[in-house]
Amino acid sequence: MPVTLSAMKIASIAIGCDHAGFDYKDALIAWARKAGHVVQDFGTHSADSVDYPDFVHPVAQAVGEQPDTWGILLCGSANGVAITANKHQGIRAAIAWKTELAKLARQHNNANILCIPARFVDEQTALNMAEAFFSTDFEGGRHQRRVDKIALQNA
Repeated sequence: MPVTLSAMKIASIAIGCDHAGFDYKDALIAWARKAGHVVQDFGTHSADSVDYPDFVHPVAQAVGEQPDTWGILLCGSANGVAITANKHQGIRAAIAWKTELAKLARQHNNANILCIPARFVDEQTALNMAEAFFSTDFEGGRHQRRVDKIALQNA
């Protein structure tokens, strides 16, 4: 099933991965550029073993500081990248392994970084999830009340 490009509401996509996500990163970058978005590639740039936080922190910082910038992070399970990204205030990084979960992360949680478990999804699923994530609106309403309670008040 080919990925269709929708009218996404973002200007820039920050992307980063470790060695486990490296194989999908170029396909996601090509997809985003075809949709007309500026892509900030924070690495890694090979399949050699690396430490995922070195690539996650710059992505989370870009998403947190640059208006209209959202992110994609990839690693084997997506757990490490999600945990690391969510240490940053204002970041809501969500793991998805199905298109429906990518949509719900946007609709209900106003997620701003999609975390993809590269060892558990195929490349087409990763592309479909990215399309779903970036083309789905946050519903607001009762979900906004919940999202407002995520950040620590003392942070």
